Amino acid sequence: QVQLVESGGDSVQPGGTLKLGCVVSGSIDSIFAMAWYRQAPGKQRELVASLPPGGGSYIADSVKGRFTISRDNAKNTVYLQMNSLRPEDTAVYYCNAAAGSDYESRSEYWGRGTQVTVSS
Repeated sequence: QVQLVESGGDSVQPGGTLKLGCVVSGSIDSIFAMAWYRQAPGKQRELVASLPPGGGSYIADSVKGRFTISRDNAKNTVYLQMNSLRPEDTAVYYCNAAAGSDYESRSEYWGRGTQVTVSS
């Protein structure tokens, strides 16, 4: 079992910055990938950024150059640094973990989400 708790969501003006955090607990050693998703009202949940098992990171085209995903293993925390925020970034942001001994039988875990609102 894995538990994820997001924090850092807030209301900011366009051009502002936020840093989201996701604290991971439980069977941490079983996790092989972490990701951030977001879902705006009336839209499907979309992948924003991820830390795949092979290393490196994936950043969606819609946020590339503005968002960065990182982790601090000592704090069991994954971060999403968001710069130059735009109104279209407004969404609930969810932390995601994939865990298991292999990809096909993996389990997915989700946090409750944290609201990010970008408006003037």
